[in-house]
Formats: sequence, structure tokens, C-alpha cells
Amino acid sequence: MDKKLNMETLCIQAGYSPKNGEPRQIPIIQSTTFKYATSEDMGKLFDLEAEGYFYSRLQNPTCDAVAAKIAAMEGGTAAMLTSSGQAANFFAVFNIAGCGDHVVCCSAVYGGTFNLFSVTMKRMGVDFTFISPDATEEEIQAAFRPNTKAVFGETIANPALNVLDIERFAKVAHANGVPLIIDNTFATPVNCRPFEWGADIVTHSTTKYMDGHASAVGGCIVDSGKFDWTKYPDKFPGLCTPDDSYHGVTYTERFGLAGAFITKCTAQLMRDFGCCQSPQSAYLLNLGLESLPFRMRQHCSNAQQIAEFLQNNEKVAWVKYCGLKSDKYYELAQKYLPNGSCGVISFGLKGGRKAAEVFMKHLQLGSIETHVADSRTCCLHPASATHRQMTDEQLTAAGVGADLIRLSCGLENAEDLIADLKQAIEKV
Repeated sequence: MDKKLNMETLCIQAGYSPKNGEPRQIPIIQSTTFKYATSEDMGKLFDLEAEGYFYSRLQNPTCDAVAAKIAAMEGGTAAMLTSSGQAANFFAVFNIAGCGDHVVCCSAVYGGTFNLFSVTMKRMGVDFTFISPDATEEEIQAAFRPNTKAVFGETIANPALNVLDIERFAKVAHANGVPLIIDNTFATPVNCRPFEWGADIVTHSTTKYMDGHASAVGGCIVDSGKFDWTKYPDKFPGLCTPDDSYHGVTYTERFGLAGAFITKCTAQLMRDFGCCQSPQSAYLLNLGLESLPFRMRQHCSNAQQIAEFLQNNEKVAWVKYCGLKSDKYYELAQKYLPNGSCGVISFGLKGGRKAAEVFMKHLQLGSIETHVADSRTCCLHPASATHRQMTDEQLTAAGVGADLIRLSCGLENAEDLIADLKQAIEKV
């Protein structure tokens, strides 16, 4: 099919095309290993001279089909599944930045990502400079060093809900000869395709909206195939010089710009770290992908109605949702997310921490979970749960005030959700 397919069609058709008499649904290839007739046949696979499978830690047909679907949804050239979103972000950065290197990162990123970068990867010798997602071009440029290898940010920050000016960050990244890596988990390719705005690598926690049913943990990395690593061979030697661990293959020469990044990530990092997604999880993910465009519309519709209800409630002190015209990021959202952003809202009640604690105790439909981006509405008061070890002053400094409530709007009827929120707020 030469015609450019719409997202709803890609979510159903992309990634897997059965031949005559083959299964219509993606089959679950639940096998760790694959049989070959000769050692020479398998040797070609180990030399990256032939396509095929030999061990599911590196590649698996079920996982590859689902990865190909996500690549098509994002408009990329290659993709790989990982065991989690954390693994996806780690691989995406570590594939091009190692000991002695530096990365510029937005400060408003998921807390787990921040810890991965600022603590764990720092111990591995990779240094990160964190800057405001609202930074000007001059402020972004000021964060660069001679050894900077990438810029990282989130389309919609979790849980700060900032909307990133992708074009601005991409412009500065490219002026310095490095790629822009974007975590697109909250928006999904249904509502934003970062490659169209200049991003080079996209990551996802597929555990969230893509899966959508809290059934399987997973992650994904997608390459745009547009960043020319060969222009900067000294900066990216892992892609542009021979890899001794794979018989001297040079990834950009053998696989071109379209396949070099993901092939190296698979051949080196997945081989050595083993953070692979299981075929069963990939199968469940694919079921979620098939309905993603329709679910995102409902998530966004519910969130918009609920945000407007909260904004007009006299007991609510503040609401953060980029679909509100009063929101700081409304104009950026209209540019990058014109069809809706996500289903996550942050708000605070008058009365602060105590009011939030009372509200949480009286929720009925909204369940208290650390999860977000699920078919079921879930809610969290970080100061009472995930961040309870921090003082109010520390919470404020981290951008997670003691009064902050994070609400992830599910697929239920909006009227029922609003009624539940209303009765819980009235108890305050």
C-alpha cells in the first residue's frame, strides 16, 4: 500500500502482514531459541549478515512485529521493545553516551527517569545537566559541553504536565550536532509525533496508554532514521567505527541511517543487559494498540470535562491541564497537541495537605494507585504516598507540592467521575 495510512488503520494493520494460510492475529512465539540446519546458517546471524532469530533475548518475531507497528505509528524507520520504559530510556541514552560523556536533560521528567540519570548513570560515568523545560535557546545552549552527546525531554512531563517546545530543543540540539530524544509516553503518537517536529529518537513506557489495561510492563525505542551519525564520527564512534564484539561491523555502513541505532542497541545493549520484553507481554501490548486512538479520545474528553469542573469548584485552589485556556502551556498544546494531550490532571484543594488527605479517603470510583494512563481512573496524593519521606519544603523544591493530587482519568463515563470527585471534595 503506497497511500499514507491514518493512525486508526496503522494501529490495526501495521507491523504484521500474514501470508496465505497464516494466522490473522500476531502469533505468540513463546520460544527462547530457534533451530537451524547448519552452524554456517547460524553463523551468518551472529555476523549480522542475515536476518533471522536465534535467541529471544535479542529478538523475537512477536516482539519485532509489535515494534514495527509502533515504528509505523511514530513515523520512524526502526524500533525495539524493552522490558520497561525505564529500560527504554536507559538504552536510548547509553547507546550513544558512555563513561566521560554528558547529556542535557529537562528537569521536569518522570521521577524514575530523573533518578536513573542523576544517580545510577552518574555512577556509570555519564554526567547530566538538568535545565528548565521552559528554557530559552540561549539557556539550552549554555548547558552544552564539548562532550555532550544528546538532549532528553518529555512531550508532556510526568507529573508536572509541562508541554515541551520540541522544535526549540531540536534546533539547539542539531546546532550542536547531537540528537534530541523524546519520551512520548503521555501523548502517544496518536496525539503527537515528535519526529514531525525535529526529534530524532522517541521512547515510550508502553505500560501506560499503549497497553492501557495495566496488564503488562514494557517499553519501546523508535528511531526516526533522520539523524546523520556519520557527520560526527568522532562524537559517535560506537555507530561509525568497527565493533570488535561483532566481527568489526560498522553499524552505519552496514545498516544505514535507517537501521544503525536500533541494530547497535539490540546487538550490544540487549545482548549484554537482557532487558527484553516477553512475547506474551508484546501480544497484550498489541491488543492495546489496536484501540489506542479511540481510547485516547475518551481519556482526553474525560480529562477536559473534569479539568473544567475542578477549575469552577470553589474548594479547588488550582488546576493544571494544558487543555484549559488559562493553563501556562495552552498555546504550546495547541501547536503540538491540537487533538488533545492526555488524561492526567494535577490539582490542589484549598486547605492543602490535610484537605487532600480527606479527599483521597472519600474517593469511590477513582482508585489509589501509583499507576497512570490506564483504562480505570486512578488517583495519587504523592505527599502521602510516593513522596511521604519528604518535608513540605522538599516537596515544593521538587515541584510536587504537599497539596498536589494527580488524577489519571480513565474511560468511565465523565458524569460518573465528576459525581465521584464532587462528593469527595464536599467532604473536605
